[in-house]
This record gives sequence, structure tokens and C-alpha cells, in this order.
Amino acid sequence: MNISSCQSLPELFFEKSEENKDNTHLISKHKETGIQQIYQWKKTKNEILILSNLLFRQNIKKGDRVMLVSENRPEWLISDIAIMSHGLITVPNYTTYTIKDFEHIIKDCNPVGLIVSNNILFKKIMEAKHNLHHSFNFIVHLDNLDQEYKGENLISYVSEVKKKKPDNISFLFNKDLISRKDPACIIYTSGTEGSPKGVVLSHGGILSNCEGALELLDSIKIKNHTFLTWLPLSHSYEHTIQFVQIALNAKVFYAESLEKLLVNLKESAPTIMTAVPRFYNNFYNKIQIQVNKESKIKKFFFNKTIEIGKKIILKNHISLKEKILNSILDILVRQKIKKTLGGNMQAFVSGGGPLDPEVGLFLNALGLKTMQGYGLTEASPVVSCNPMNSIKVETVGKVLKHSQVKIAEDGEILVKGENVMLGYWNNEEATKKAIVSDWLYTGDIGEIDKDGYLKITDRKKDIIVNSGGDNISPAKIENLLCNYPEIEQAFIYGDNKNYLIALIVANKELSSSKEIIEEIINELNKNLPAIEKIKNFSIIKEPFSLENNMLTPTLKMKRYIIKKNFIDLLNSFYK
Repeated sequence: MNISSCQSLPELFFEKSEENKDNTHLISKHKETGIQQIYQWKKTKNEILILSNLLFRQNIKKGDRVMLVSENRPEWLISDIAIMSHGLITVPNYTTYTIKDFEHIIKDCNPVGLIVSNNILFKKIMEAKHNLHHSFNFIVHLDNLDQEYKGENLISYVSEVKKKKPDNISFLFNKDLISRKDPACIIYTSGTEGSPKGVVLSHGGILSNCEGALELLDSIKIKNHTFLTWLPLSHSYEHTIQFVQIALNAKVFYAESLEKLLVNLKESAPTIMTAVPRFYNNFYNKIQIQVNKESKIKKFFFNKTIEIGKKIILKNHISLKEKILNSILDILVRQKIKKTLGGNMQAFVSGGGPLDPEVGLFLNALGLKTMQGYGLTEASPVVSCNPMNSIKVETVGKVLKHSQVKIAEDGEILVKGENVMLGYWNNEEATKKAIVSDWLYTGDIGEIDKDGYLKITDRKKDIIVNSGGDNISPAKIENLLCNYPEIEQAFIYGDNKNYLIALIVANKELSSSKEIIEEIINELNKNLPAIEKIKNFSIIKEPFSLENNMLTPTLKMKRYIIKKNFIDLLNSFYK
């Protein structure tokens, strides 16, 4: 089917479900029993139709908002499409949200309904709802609740959807109800700088992104794709990937947890893996730690693999001897690494933040094609990505089909196209600042090289301005520090100060001492300009995490929260 002629995301699904009826579609493990649940396409479609029929009877109208709060599971996709099938707008929420976060979103978008997975999340949202005196027309709970709640229109997914057959359904999907310009979802930005804003994305914007992604993946000559999904589906990156998977007729495994990711990789044997830089950094460090434990001969072969692999990626000359050795190393090293990832991996896709070029070069040298891309929620979200067979690790690739990019006079990257958001929900002032004459102002600084590849050079907001007025990118220095296996996380501070300091989370597996960290920083400082040198540091015991609200759900640091939590320690370095 031609996606460009498709009017909505539900239309894409229903077309694809007819093509694939009896093929395996979604696979997940039950959290408590560990039993694998397998959905064929027709089962996914049937549950969407049954849920859509239930929603049809809940006093709804086109344009109403419905909150969707759940961990990744088949019911997430089913709920999302069922909501949108009525011309309703899905409002995905992170499961890590606090009661205050839920209050902010309920107050901002005034949802008529809620689809929620478990007891813990249900109770949080009920508290937020009562604090605001808000009422939902309906609440669908995916798991059974541990107590009765009177006065609420509760619908059990288990008894009203899973145990029902799609007979006598009055709901029929009307593809003429929705146009490409209609809102599909409101995705709240993860809030590294403060309260999240609701980004309104259209059906056409996400479909346009899917079309660009399909063209990008066309060089992977595989008939049946398999994905392992683990990033939160409430994030725009994974939310759009969900529809790329549908367009590819792909089989989708839902990872059990971040801790079980490597185990799930072996079990699911995906062909493509989409992840954020933090995953690739951790994977890089794990490989380095493992190699250091190996024998001298294994270390030699591994290092040769990287050495020759880098030459190939950078298009440097390699001798005949190196070509022959490289073929042997494909079997001795690269194939073994691929087996740890299930054996079928064709490509890594990195997005959601800058991937350190050294990590990208390392992974590509290992034969793990790593396609770094660039985007933002406001662009549905992908703007550009490296083509699989022509990767430039220092760039974020070429601009996707149907998108336009230009560089403003001050270096800011501007984006134009159907993928640009409709605006911020309930925030006309912010919308006017972000979109001027149809161009989205990204807040990122960049350049386009002679081959048409986009390179991100800085971030307008995420910079340190020292007491001398110099602009410093903390992310650059943090990435360099985290390339050392001994360092798990790093935070650079020095706004309005005359030198930089660092907060370090050391790798517990390696028992990194203060002396070792000091040696690393001294070594790093040798290659940094004077304004970027780290003068002092502190090793902190508590890592930055989702639980302590110092990371966003896509594992970016919430700089203002970290600064607030450690302000006394940070300021003590300047006394």
C-alpha cells in the first residue's frame, strides 16, 4: 500500500491487518506468570474493534482527548488505534509520572477518558483527578483492580475486551472521518527544562515520518522484520516507530524491562533495534569491560577488528593483507558479537539525543550498522538519519523524504514539512515562538556538509556560559567522560563561574576509586581547551535515575533537577 495516499494511522493499521491476518504480530510476556502472549494480526484487529465499539458508547465526539497510561504491551497499541479510530486524540503519559505530573496534564488537556494499566497508576491518577475535581466519562483498566470504586464508569479490559468475540459490533471504521491534518496525539515533552508542553502531532505528520523511514530502511533486503521495543511508547520516537513497524508488516516483541534487555535481545532476535544513546554507551562499555577480561590473543583479534573496521567506515585505504584478515575477523569476532544480539541484527538506529562519534564508529567497526538520526517531538519526531550503506558517524545523516531543513543566520536548524507539529496544546504564545512562517525553530545549532549530511554542533539552551562569556557545551564533555568504562554518568556545571566542575557516578562493577577518576579527568583535560577543562569533581553515590526524577523517560538528564538537588555541593567548589 502507498502510505502517501493513507489519510490516518488507523487506516494504515486496518489495511495492513487485512494483508497479514494470520501472521504473528505482537509478542509479550505476562509480567506475573512469565507466560508468552502471542497476537496474530487478526487478534490485534479484533481487540481494536471490540474496544472501539465500547468507546463508541461513552458519550464521545471527534477531537476529545483520552489519556493512555501504561507500560509497553500489546494493549498499548490496541488502545491507541481504538482511540484514534473515532477521531479522538490520544494523550500518552509516562508511567514514571508523579501525581503532580498527572495533575498538570489533566488540567491542561481536559481528557474525557482514561485507559490505564495497573493498580499503582490507577490510584495515582485517581488522586490527581480528585485534587482537580475532574471527572472522566469512562475509565478502561487493563489489569484487574484490587478494590471496588463506586461512582466511576469503570470498564474491565479483561472481561469486556479479551473475553469477548467481535460479533454484533455496531462500530465500523470510517476512513473518511479523519484527514491527515487532524490531530492524532498530544505528546508532552519530557521536561528537561521544566513543565512539559503538549505537542500536537497530526496523522499526516506521523505518516510522513513513516514514509521517510521506510525509504531509509529499503536497503535492508529482509522480507520479515522483527523489532524489540523497549523505549516508552509514550515518547514520540517509539510512538512513531510503532507505525513504522505496522507499515513494514513487522513482528514486535515487547521487552520485559531495561534490566532484561540483553536477555530479551537473544530471545527475540530482532532485525532492527531502535534506542537512545544511553543504551549504546552502556553496550559499548560492557563490551570494553568484557574484552579486558579476555586472553591476549582474543584482545589482539578484537582490537584488529576495530582498527580495520574503522578504516573501512572512514573510507581509508586498507591493504590486501588487511582485507583478508578482515574477512577472517568477520567470523571470529563480528559474528560472535551479533549472536549475543540474537544473530539477525541488521541495524541499530540511534535517536533521542547525540550519539558520541567514538561510540558510533566503534559499533560500526564491529559490523553493527549504527544509523544515527536527529529529531524532536515537534517534528513527529524524525528529521534526518544516516543511510545504512553510507554512514557518516560524525553526522545525523540526510534529511528524510518530505522534510526540508535550512540553517538560520545564527546557525539554528529550521525544519519545514508535514511532519512539523500543529502546535502546542493550549499554548498559542509558545507555538508562535516555535513556528514562524511554517518553519520550526528547533533550538539546535548545526550545519549541512557538501554531501547533504546534517551535523549538530551545539544546543541553544543546553549550554554553559562561564564568567568570561564563553559558551560551553556540557553534553560534549559529559559524553567524553562516559566513554571511560569506569564512569557511569557525568554532570558538568559552571554557569556564570570561572571554571568547570563535574559530578561523577562511578561504575560499581569496576569499583572505580577517586584516584582512578582523577587520572581519567587529568587525561581528558590534556585534550580539552582551557575553558572546557574540569578543575574539580565529586563522586556521588546516588545515580541519576527515573525513580529520583533526575532522568527523563528517554534517559536524558534533567539538568535543572540535578542542579537543584546538588546545589550546596556544587557551590562548595567555588568558595
